[in-house]
Amino acid sequence: MMSMLNSKILSESLPYSKDSIEAVLRLTSEGATIPFIARYRKEKTGNLDEVAIEAIIIANKKLVELEERRQTILTSIENQGLLNEELKQKILACTESAELEDLYLPYKPKRKTRAVIAKEAGLEPLARQIMSFYSGNIKLLAQKFLNDKIKSIEDALAGANDIMAEWVSENLSVRNTVRRQFRQEAILKSSLKKGSNPTDAEKYKDYFEFEQSLNRIPAHRLHAIRRGEKEGFLSASIRVDREKAISLIESKVIRTKNDASLLVAEAIKDSYTRLLEPSMESEFAALSSEKADKEAIQTFKNNLYQLLMAAPLGKKRILAIDPGFKTGCKLVCLDEYGTPIHNETIYPHAPQHQTIMASKKIGSLLEAYQIQAIAIGNGTASRETEQFIQKLRFDQPIQVFIVSEDGASVYSASPLAREEFPNYDVTVRGAISIGRRLMDPLAELVKIDPKSIGVGQYQHDVNQHLLKESLDQTVINAVNRIGVDVNTASKQLLSYISGLGPQLADNIVIYRNENQGIKSRSELTQVSRMGKKTYEQCAGFLRISQASNPLDNTAVHPESYPIVEKMAKSVQCSVEELIQQKTKRSELNLEQFVNSSIGLPTLTDIMAELEKPGRDPRKTAKVFEFDKNIYKIDDLIIGMVIPGIVNNVTNFGAFVDIGIKESGLIHISQLKNEYISNPAEVVKLHQHVMVKVIDVDFPRKRIQLSMKDIPQSK
Repeated sequence: MMSMLNSKILSESLPYSKDSIEAVLRLTSEGATIPFIARYRKEKTGNLDEVAIEAIIIANKKLVELEERRQTILTSIENQGLLNEELKQKILACTESAELEDLYLPYKPKRKTRAVIAKEAGLEPLARQIMSFYSGNIKLLAQKFLNDKIKSIEDALAGANDIMAEWVSENLSVRNTVRRQFRQEAILKSSLKKGSNPTDAEKYKDYFEFEQSLNRIPAHRLHAIRRGEKEGFLSASIRVDREKAISLIESKVIRTKNDASLLVAEAIKDSYTRLLEPSMESEFAALSSEKADKEAIQTFKNNLYQLLMAAPLGKKRILAIDPGFKTGCKLVCLDEYGTPIHNETIYPHAPQHQTIMASKKIGSLLEAYQIQAIAIGNGTASRETEQFIQKLRFDQPIQVFIVSEDGASVYSASPLAREEFPNYDVTVRGAISIGRRLMDPLAELVKIDPKSIGVGQYQHDVNQHLLKESLDQTVINAVNRIGVDVNTASKQLLSYISGLGPQLADNIVIYRNENQGIKSRSELTQVSRMGKKTYEQCAGFLRISQASNPLDNTAVHPESYPIVEKMAKSVQCSVEELIQQKTKRSELNLEQFVNSSIGLPTLTDIMAELEKPGRDPRKTAKVFEFDKNIYKIDDLIIGMVIPGIVNNVTNFGAFVDIGIKESGLIHISQLKNEYISNPAEVVKLHQHVMVKVIDVDFPRKRIQLSMKDIPQSK
């Protein structure tokens, strides 16, 4: 019942039908994962993708949390003996958290506020009469409330003021009025914190005297200001016009003009400055931070997904090089499965300059281990090592790739790396990771905390719980979109497959080791703790390359095998022949196979799989070369056009690796001639681009680039 109610509410705020939302909520309640629903339950959801399904789940979670809070509030007020039917209906009708908390505010257990102390002194009746605009002599009225605690008329009126101020601040209509003003007019101001040294706070110089409409401030600026506050360099505030706010409240509260109304006006002013303004500032600080966090997390998700889906080179024999100067270049030879078969160190650069010896060593390794490609990490000495390699003459064509090292050092020192390669030190593990990233970026990157990969924006400042949830789901979506070979995938990669997790992934690895591999999908049911539901969730994403049933190496789910067999029978061939022969597939009329449980979306997916069994949606890795004349920032000249690789995309532009230590920034205004609202409309992570140098700040080591009017290769 709650699920149906939620689907109705969600359909009013999300761009999806009630039936689709209801299907998603029902399937998730039954234990279905996002990738499974998106891939294998298209008919039920109306063909919703992972993004839409995740949005529904998140929105529903918020509704559930709101309902839990509602029940807590109702219980609290009822226990106080103050819950009447009118209040109950108002609480039940709430659809917003802020509105719900406003209703609860007068009943919320309080610490000893000034108003509570005044009430305990017996001044509440006095406050009520003043608030009712008592027309008699206020001082004579106040004198009646003097007692052991209240010694003077001034004390009585001050206590009444405290009570009235709290009433005003808890009034639902007043709060909504002030909230509306903040929503429309709030200004965020920041300044150098009193007592801070401007030199120490230099990186926040742009925010020493800064103000902007809260509605218009970009997420990266808000995060910068909040970080500056956290580090003790900046002071920030969120304000609206105070006089206007007080005037708006007075128009709501004051009904007549007399001596009592003057006291009410004073209470309103006190209420706003002491209670309402700080409350609204906290509320909108939280709301703006939440909004900025969502933007930053979304940017991180987009970048991470693109990184995980980066083009693999595939099963090639790789010479991986972790470059360095004094400590030398670590070399690791990997076979086509990513297994290290040799490692050593060469010293082609300063201070040793053992160029001839290093050249001979490279040549002998290429021949001895039949190397097909070279992967060079993009860290220290990367360009010098690339130049050294490019000058060598090989007996056969060898592709040379520059590979991102971001996170490789984190992985190489991790317990996981020690478990994988207990006999190698961290430098060798780092080189192995570089080589494996070239072969299959996804398989290697799943071993690293996404926050260490270097494609986020203020990732340490956002809500860490939301960030982890979002990034984990992004990895899950990427892994399941590609699928994995159950007999070669690491347990880390397997753990991200729909329905599995670390324990079952470990069980699969143990089973395949004990049984010399897994021969069919159906054999997966023999893995310890692999239940029927889990098998349903994971089977379609696990590939078995040498299985007797060719469908086991495709994304066709086992539940659809009978329909494929029926297809093959209808054109008088075997399933294997149906996969191999396009003419046989062209004879099929998909409408003929539609039934109550399978529709055209699934049938279309099946046909795509039969055409390219186990297809990888990723492109193939391409060789890239930086400008051979650019090795340091001093080599840059305004106006020169050079190649680069996009290594981070933010909501204000994109950073580009141009082959030197410092990345250049293409501001959003320099990405295209026409206006764009999001850099992701134009560039993607790891995209090869041509850029023009438009400004270089040598002291601050900042490089400004542009893509305007620069032809880009397709």
